[in-house]
This record gives sequence, C-alpha cells and structure tokens, in this order.
Amino acid sequence: MIPRTLTAALQDRATQYPVVTLTGPRQSGKTTLCRAAFPDKPYINLESPDVREFARSDPRAFLGAYPGGAILDEIQRVPQLVSYLQPMVDEDSRPGRFILTGSQQFEVMTSINQSLAGRTALLKLLPLSMEELSGSGLPLDVDRLLLTGFYPRIYDAGLDPTQALGDYVQTYVERDIRQLVNIKDLALFERFVRVCAGRVGQLLNLQSLGNDVGISHTTARSWLTLLEASFVVFLLQPWHTNVTKRQVKTPKLYFYDVGLASWLLGAESETHINRHPLRGNLVENLVVIEALKYRYHRGARNNLFFWRDAKGNEVDLLLEQGPDLAAVEIKAGATITPTWFKGLRTFSARLSTPPKHCALVYAGPEQQRREAASVWPVFDTAEMMAEFEAA
Repeated sequence: MIPRTLTAALQDRATQYPVVTLTGPRQSGKTTLCRAAFPDKPYINLESPDVREFARSDPRAFLGAYPGGAILDEIQRVPQLVSYLQPMVDEDSRPGRFILTGSQQFEVMTSINQSLAGRTALLKLLPLSMEELSGSGLPLDVDRLLLTGFYPRIYDAGLDPTQALGDYVQTYVERDIRQLVNIKDLALFERFVRVCAGRVGQLLNLQSLGNDVGISHTTARSWLTLLEASFVVFLLQPWHTNVTKRQVKTPKLYFYDVGLASWLLGAESETHINRHPLRGNLVENLVVIEALKYRYHRGARNNLFFWRDAKGNEVDLLLEQGPDLAAVEIKAGATITPTWFKGLRTFSARLSTPPKHCALVYAGPEQQRREAASVWPVFDTAEMMAEFEAA
C-alpha cells in the first residue's frame, strides 16, 4: 500500500468526533485507508447483499452488534442507517466510534446533514497524488501520468491503465449510475461522458454539450450533476470580485482523475498523449486536481478558483487564503517564454492589492525565482502549495 497523506487528518478527526465520514471516488483507496488507519475496528461492507439486507430490514439490531463502533463502507447503499446512528452517538459520544465511507457525495451529504450535523467530521480522499507516488519512490513522467492517472489499484496491481480505466468506466456506468438514477439509454450517457472529456479545461457550456450529444440543456445539466455526485468531474468555480464587471462567471470542467479523461479521449499510449491536441488541457487538469488533493488530503476545504475576463485574459488557478491570494499559471511546455506571464501580470494590475504569490507551473525540470513569478515543475506542485501556505 502506498502511504496516504490523509492518514494523519483522518486519525486526528477520530479523536475529536464520534463519527468520521470519508467520501471520494470509487477505487480512490477509502477502504484500504480506513482499515489501515483503524485496524482494530470491525469492517462492514454494505455492498454485500446479505449485509445490506440486514442493515435495511433491522437497522437497530444491525448497529447494536457493534456497540464499540465500526467501519461502515459505502454508507450510501443504506442511507437510512445514518438516522439510527444519531441517537447512538448522542447517548455515547466517545470519539472515533464510527467511520463511514461513501462514493456518492451528494447522497451521502444529504443523509449526513439531516442526521449527523455537528456529530461528524467530513473528509475527502481523491486518488493518489504525485506527492504520494514520489514519496514511494515511483518515477514520475508527465505523459505517463496523463495516460495512467492515479487510481491506486493500477499501481498496486501493476495493471494496464487502458484496460483498467475502461473497466472502471464500464462498472461506473452499469452500476453506480443505475443506483443514482434510471437512465434509459446508457450508450447515450456514455457518449455524454466522452464529450465532457473533450471539453476538459474549458468553460462549461451546457447548451453546446447537449447539442453535441443530442440531448436537451436540462438533461445535460442533470447528467453533469450525476458526474459530480460520483466524483467523476470537478467544476472549478470562477473567482468573483469587483475587479471588473466583465468577468467570466462560468465554471471550468475538469476530471478528478486525468487518466480517466485521457482514456475517454481515446489515448492508448504515451505517444498519443504527447501528440494529442488537448495535451495542454490535460496538464492543466493534472495540476488543478493536484492542488485540490493537497488541500483535501490535509483535511482542508476547497479554496481553488480561476479568473478570466471577457477579453480572454486568464489565470488558471487562484488559491484564496483569507484576505490573501495566490495566482498560478499552468503551461504544458518545457521552455519558458515571456508571454507565459501575461495573464499573471494582467490580473495583478487589476487588483488594488496584488496577489501575495504569483507562480508558473510548467513541464520543465527546474525551479526558478523570477521577478514576475516563482517557477515550479509540474512534479513540485505540492511543494509550491506548501510554500504558499507557510508564508
């Protein structure tokens, strides 16, 4: 098992709250992490039909079998259990009694907010980070990472990423989507997911998405919500301020796992990635989600945004830290050119107080300190984030 950064925050929250809820994509490593972090706790998998039936038909007896608590895996399969947990933890509020996991964030959060508000810590585990891979001694290569993605099982079992990601999509469409909603034409939904991959790193346009797939704007919105709910796509929100009224206020579309986006785009080798017209968008996706992993895997909230005005001036990533901002430009090239700093300069000039940090992340090998910004290799994204937060 590759050590996970979130372990420290997970164990810490379990000393403060009677329940800890861990959400994240399917196969992101939630089960492995929880069992490793709490080896003495009973483990119950609610995906098992007989276990699930017992929990549904007699929830009090089911939970009564674990007075000291347990790990309840995939809690969204029996969401009514959460209501029965409330009186149990109110009566005995020892910290760390129950550890809940779920891979459908909206459904899980609805149950939690209704019954366990104030009683549970909330954490998110995304697939492996570059920081975790590097810490385990695995060599890092940009095109290889874009192709392979970060699902732990691919690395633990040495799987062919093309085969593994294809199986992931098939399982997701056939099982998870059917659990969430009844979609009559799964082939059309799968086409929708592929079209979303073709818009990676771009402003979200639901009307255009719907037109390309042959569905209504309303259906496109509904299906995108499903992709968000099951941790497939991530919408990076625009940063709003009074800098100018002519700012873009539409989110940008990314995938929680860049390898999944690459597979959906038809890439089957590093050569395909290197020559793909969307390689720059995929590198941007990689860095944005790495920044998100840095935050989530330390138990912190999402504080990421982007900025773009009506003239196309843009900063790929903004980190909001109280009154301070860090602005990050992301480039897929390995040779720095002066034009790469244009967006950072334009954005800084618009603010009454310039960003506390300006940075450029690129596919080259060297860290640099320039007047316009600090320069960081893609693989040093976590180090960049640590420097931002330490200052």
